Amino acid sequence: MLLPVLPVLLLFATASAFAQTPALWWKGNLHTHSLWSDGDDYPEMIAAWYAAHGYHFLALSDHNVLSDHERWIPIEKNKGGAAAFEKYVARFGRPWVEERETGGVREVRLKMLSEFRGKFEQPGQFLMIQAEEITDNFIKVPIHIGAINVREVIKPQGGQSIVETMENNLAALDEQRTRTGVPMFAHLNHPNFRWALTAEEMAQVDRERFFEVYNGHPMTSTDGDEHHASTDRIWDVILTARLGQLGKSVVFGVATDDAHNYHTADPTKSLSGRGWVMVRALALTPEKLVAAMEAGDFYASSGVTLRDVRRDARGLSVEIEAEPGVTYTTEFFGTRKGFDPKNEVVLGKEGATLRTTRRYGADVGAVLAKVTGPSASYAFKGDELYVRARITSSKPKSNPSAEGEVERAWTQPAVRQ
Repeated sequence: MLLPVLPVLLLFATASAFAQTPALWWKGNLHTHSLWSDGDDYPEMIAAWYAAHGYHFLALSDHNVLSDHERWIPIEKNKGGAAAFEKYVARFGRPWVEERETGGVREVRLKMLSEFRGKFEQPGQFLMIQAEEITDNFIKVPIHIGAINVREVIKPQGGQSIVETMENNLAALDEQRTRTGVPMFAHLNHPNFRWALTAEEMAQVDRERFFEVYNGHPMTSTDGDEHHASTDRIWDVILTARLGQLGKSVVFGVATDDAHNYHTADPTKSLSGRGWVMVRALALTPEKLVAAMEAGDFYASSGVTLRDVRRDARGLSVEIEAEPGVTYTTEFFGTRKGFDPKNEVVLGKEGATLRTTRRYGADVGAVLAKVTGPSASYAFKGDELYVRARITSSKPKSNPSAEGEVERAWTQPAVRQ
């Protein structure tokens, strides 16, 4: 196995719980699917790819299931089929690969996380985190939530509204965390998948702390369209409502692959390596990673690497690991106190009101500053509800999910105390 390179040791000053403490950057993917649900490859094959491509942690997050029990599936009639099985045998061989015949059908046993994690995990190098994508709905509106570092499967909780359904599932995770004493968290997944969730709905959820600002699946519409807000715009509406009107906590943004397809390079498929988080933590353990993320000591990326991020009482600053010949533009987004809250519904082509994020004026998520170059900073003026940064490079993404996509990174919002 090719081991990822250890991240560079950094000294940093942030508003997080780790201020003035040496820590490391760890790269990880929190949203990935295998043959345990609707992915098309075996979990060991997927883990091997991430371990060999510079990642330090991986969460396999299959729909409404944990890989913690015995399960046999047909070899030919699954999403990977015979071709995936042949690759699996070639990579791991027998007796690791277990095969049987039942009623004339050849079957293979899917390995449990407890069985295969030892093939890849190494202290300070690579870590597997148990996860699940809680897959719920309200009247056909898909509500998917990534549950990270869970001990037990969380069944979809349902609810009497979209907001209540989100809240009930997040409450189930909080109950498990309290009962087990194990640190875990949840992130709301791909709000623009089938145009499922609006910013206004997400803003109301008391327990919401994380959501996917970037999802690498081509069907998740990260950039929105003429009638639907981008996830960047959704984030600003959420932050403005929660911090400026509802008195709720800040929401952090994550980037993920949402990978399902491992045997193709077709850009219309959901491929590995498109989105990830870089977490600055004291050690590569679930406890330290969760603590760092809950403190906002991480950034989301689809390609841009940051050397440093500083969020403190003075403002927000970034230092970019610049590549030769690539230009970088950092935009600082924020909403000021006393913003104009007026908004309007969005009308479809036939004049009907769409159930989508409403349209707000330029006060909400305004571009407070724009800087070109390998470093950028924003000093608080004193009236900002929050400030966050998005770094956009001129480098085309090598593994795009949309035409014309370039590499980006997103910092977490800084809030002046």
